[in-house]
Amino acid sequence: MLRIDISPRENEKPLISNLILAASLLAGLAAIGVVFLAKGVNPFFAIYKIFSGSFGSMYGFKETVTKSIPLILIAAGLTIAYRGKFWNIGAESQLLAGAAAATWIALTWAASLPAWAAILLMFTGGFIAGALWGIVPAILRVRFGINEVISTLMLNYVGAEFIKMLVIGPWKGKTQFGFPYTDDFPETAQLALLGNSRIHFVTLIIALAVSALVYVLLFRTRFGYEVRVIGENQEAARYAGIDFYRTTIIIMIISGGLAGLAGVGEVAGLHHHLTYPESISSGYGFTAIIVAWLSRLNPVTAIFSGLFFAGILVGGDAIQISLNLPAATVNIFNGIILVFLIMGEFFQKNSVTIKLQGAKWNR
Repeated sequence: MLRIDISPRENEKPLISNLILAASLLAGLAAIGVVFLAKGVNPFFAIYKIFSGSFGSMYGFKETVTKSIPLILIAAGLTIAYRGKFWNIGAESQLLAGAAAATWIALTWAASLPAWAAILLMFTGGFIAGALWGIVPAILRVRFGINEVISTLMLNYVGAEFIKMLVIGPWKGKTQFGFPYTDDFPETAQLALLGNSRIHFVTLIIALAVSALVYVLLFRTRFGYEVRVIGENQEAARYAGIDFYRTTIIIMIISGGLAGLAGVGEVAGLHHHLTYPESISSGYGFTAIIVAWLSRLNPVTAIFSGLFFAGILVGGDAIQISLNLPAATVNIFNGIILVFLIMGEFFQKNSVTIKLQGAKWNR
């Protein structure tokens, strides 16, 4: 007779946690290898092509850093939300809200402002727009008990359709020859790039600084303590006098606002206009969820996991051409990694004992 016993681990040892993380990644890569085999592709060669395409050349590395910027920013915000057990799946639309706000400021005010003032105003507006978009599901949860997974996910579609409406409707540029873009930003609203690359270094500096600040906020302040207590046990938090309503709202102001900053970086640093949602974001809001989990909800280590997954995005573009694989390959790659990370998280927090006819297997 088969019997499975699951019990919480009393002490999570760092060595065991790191081993489980490594095992999760290796198991995920093995599962991805099976997918490549099913497509008739050598899995070792495919994985080599992915990472050589992103880290094996200076051009690939520059592109990897460029794509890591929004991932690091969004993941930093998600670490706060997930530490407080608020499952924000809506960073994609929060990014778009920030991009839309920055576009409005750029096209309305930037031409009459010095560059530093225009950029500062755009980032401020992008943060506010992302925060306001994030507050909506927070209020729905704390006031009406609506599941935030559903509300944040649905708002992604609302945000995407809103952007499409703008670029083919009232904001369609008169100078864009009928294409669904807004007019280009004035030069004062365009972020400078680092050398011969697409790295908008102002946003990169903001992303690195934000990661450090969020770490301090989470682990060195009273607010961070309250977030972690709510994440561990909401009833205990209420008993301790922690204001669940206020804390949840602040969590989503920060999480949504940081995603909004990522949107500002994309339109001001790369595109210089607002266009279709899928052109503004390569699924950064969803990929950043995996970045946050791989970092174990640590905003500093999210810098490195952000680089890792940015490399997958860049390398994924490379294998589409060299191996003739579909664009969805990268999404499959990311999804499999996320599944195995969640499985690893389960084994990290729980001890599983399997007993079979007197024999026992323990994990």
